[in-house]
Amino acid sequence: MMSMRYISRSVPRQLLRLNPQLPRRTLSTVRQSTLLQQSLQGVSGPRYAAFSTSQVVREAESQVDQQLSAKLESELQIEKETRDSDTIPAEIQEYIHNSPFQLEDVPGQEEVALTRKFGDESIRITFSIDDLNNVEQEADEYSDPALTDEEADDLAEMNAQSGGANSKGAINQGRTKGGNFAVAPEDSIAPSDRAEGSYDEPSSGQEGNQAPSFPSRLHINIEKAGKGVLQLEAVAQDGEIMIENVHYYKKAELADAKTAELDWSRRNLYAGPPFGNLDEDLQILLDRYIEERGIDTALALWIPEYIDWKEQKEYLSWLSNVKSFVEA
Repeated sequence: MMSMRYISRSVPRQLLRLNPQLPRRTLSTVRQSTLLQQSLQGVSGPRYAAFSTSQVVREAESQVDQQLSAKLESELQIEKETRDSDTIPAEIQEYIHNSPFQLEDVPGQEEVALTRKFGDESIRITFSIDDLNNVEQEADEYSDPALTDEEADDLAEMNAQSGGANSKGAINQGRTKGGNFAVAPEDSIAPSDRAEGSYDEPSSGQEGNQAPSFPSRLHINIEKAGKGVLQLEAVAQDGEIMIENVHYYKKAELADAKTAELDWSRRNLYAGPPFGNLDEDLQILLDRYIEERGIDTALALWIPEYIDWKEQKEYLSWLSNVKSFVEA
């Protein structure tokens, strides 16, 4: 549907087109009749009204601009007070200084790269801060308060049927009249007699201190000059590097196809079986192969921390850029 601004501006032009009886100004008619002047004055009236209408709309937009700018400034201040993104945390700097990898991070871009030399090999690892945003979106999609309430009601009902809190510590030795499992004296195990690490209760301070974990997708290219590229697709999470696929390309340019032609050529190549379908010993050796090249637990712990820090920094930059554009 056409907007009111468009309709108000187009009315005078449509009147001239639809009414052939209205005289038109030409180069040869220098002298105007009184009737022509009156007609033009009548037609030009809506133009003034259209200008007044657009002016009112523009004033409303200016108020929205001010409110949007103020909200962006508020978000900036809140984020800055929450975390200092200008300074790289000490644990992130420590890995960069002690690691054999060189960091390639361009401000404003999502992808981050780590590069190093290992003998005659050139290793390049890339990951993206977009993995963190994807996890947050998936969490929002699957969060269902109503479903949580239903599960809580079901749990309460099951707990009531099994005797509630009275069933704590019971084991499967036969049901009692009250619905609990009876525990024979000889089956009771004192806490002091339990095996180490078999406690059900978490140790003090164990919960709440760990940062939330999320999967970070890695693209690992190991290139040998003139001999092709071994490309591994992996995931870094919970301090582990988990390989998912292993590809080999005789031509190095196929590993990161930059053109549609190269991408089409790569699609037709045999990609190899999924990593999980390989022989277990082969899987272990491939894990040791990348670990020997510094793709290890330390890297798996560092990448999520760097993604979290960089995403926060880029978000602040985005807020500032949008605010500057609105105020321009």
